[in-house]
Amino acid sequence: MKKQLNKIGKPRLLLIGCGDVGLRLLPLIRDHFRVFAVTSQPARCAQLRAAGAVPVVADLDQPDSLARLSGLATYCVHLAPPRSEGMSDIRSQNLTAILPDKSRLVYVSTTGVYGDCGGAEFDETRPVRPQNARAVRRVAAEKWLRQWAQRSQSSLAILRVPGIYAADRLPMERLQKGTPALLDADDVYTNHIHAEDLAQLIRVALFRARPQRIYHAVDDSDLKMAAYFDQVADAFGLAHPPRLPRAELAKQVSPMLLSFMSESRRIRNQRIKTELRFRFRYPTVADGLAAAVAALR
Repeated sequence: MKKQLNKIGKPRLLLIGCGDVGLRLLPLIRDHFRVFAVTSQPARCAQLRAAGAVPVVADLDQPDSLARLSGLATYCVHLAPPRSEGMSDIRSQNLTAILPDKSRLVYVSTTGVYGDCGGAEFDETRPVRPQNARAVRRVAAEKWLRQWAQRSQSSLAILRVPGIYAADRLPMERLQKGTPALLDADDVYTNHIHAEDLAQLIRVALFRARPQRIYHAVDDSDLKMAAYFDQVADAFGLAHPPRLPRAELAKQVSPMLLSFMSESRRIRNQRIKTELRFRFRYPTVADGLAAAVAALR
């Protein structure tokens, strides 16, 4: 009975978008919160329950399905991306409609909101300049959530996240197929974070983030995209991808892939180190790859 009372007495947290990062986050927060993990797939309930969450079947695209969650939790981690059409984020709007005033929300956004920065190095004070529809929707989501936080006297932390990698989230298929990369003269700087570090950073942000604050969830790597592919290839004994000038590569890859290879950014992460006192388990991609190889061995 005592254990049950302790469980009920924990603060409640809504976990929205419980995919890979959400599942990595659950073991880090389930001792601090009673976690309600929202999924639109009933088949996932057993998995979420086994991970320590209370599964709730609901759909951010269907406001009526969220009604029973209204006012349920004052903490929320929002990992769900916007829908793949339109210029706004109806999912964030539907979510904030059920959150009580004076909530604490961590929203996982993207560094894509900055667009192409020509390889410039910058911190969180740089203005956003989205250059594709995905990034426009993310900017709209951030704006909506900031306005909601001000209206409701809630605390909002926005984590802008780059490419997430892990042992099971590497471009192995691309390397095995020999998909080309850009020549160094045409290549772009890219940014990374290990999925486990991101989960830890979300946990830290729940407790330490300043209200209405933006944080770069980026590791210490300083790599161009082709150099990243080369590091992965070297770690697993694969051939380096061939290099092509941009005009030639554009004929061989999808428009979406080309868009990722058209934005160059070098993103500083000092704020998470000083304000959140965060320390990486995998400070660079090389550290993460070394751990992945060691685990396989």
